[in-house]
Amino acid sequence: MTIRIEQKIAGYEVAKPDEKTQATPEKKAAAEPKQKADVIRMHEKLERPDRLVGSTYKVKTPVSDHAMYITINDILLNEGTEFEARRPFEIFINSKNLDHYQWVVGLTRVISAVFRKGGDVAFLVDELKAVFDPRGGYWKPGGKFMPSLIAEIGEVIERHLVEIGILHEVEPDERQKRYLAAKRAEYEEASKQQDAFAENQFPEGAQLCMKCNTAAVVMMDGCLTCLNCGDSKCG
Repeated sequence: MTIRIEQKIAGYEVAKPDEKTQATPEKKAAAEPKQKADVIRMHEKLERPDRLVGSTYKVKTPVSDHAMYITINDILLNEGTEFEARRPFEIFINSKNLDHYQWVVGLTRVISAVFRKGGDVAFLVDELKAVFDPRGGYWKPGGKFMPSLIAEIGEVIERHLVEIGILHEVEPDERQKRYLAAKRAEYEEASKQQDAFAENQFPEGAQLCMKCNTAAVVMMDGCLTCLNCGDSKCG
């Protein structure tokens, strides 16, 4: 198509193709702003759903006649997406023993508030496990010492955080396991029962008696009593 120009040309420029019509799909993808994924994170204003998934742990200590039941409920965030995560939302502690009712209620409310705040909640484990009972702790079945009842609550929270993937349990490697197994076998061989009196005749979890130095102190009728010498905290 020819166009005749009757006037004097003062200037000119090369017409460029329309970028919107000529752009390739790759250029379109690069030009369009990337949509950010709508990731829901834990925060204190997050409303509680009608249904939560939870786990209940039974804690039985030699310092109380009644067991304690610790329930931790979790909320599932971003369900069905690559950002799916399970986070603790609330905690409840129930027991027939009402002696500790006030501090138990207060503790559960504070821990639940920390859970709903979001962020790193693993610090609760170290804080609770560092609490020591001035009257002395107790031994759990299996030979593990607990400095206080609060510390055992911290251990339960730690176990739960490991199960839902927030914490990772540190285990010895294979070389360390073989070394520990060899040392344990060596110790058991050296400390084999020599006579009938070497067998432990007291319940597991019994505490050490300060009078006869025997691990035979248990809770009886609300009072710590030694099954070996009869010493009692209640006189």
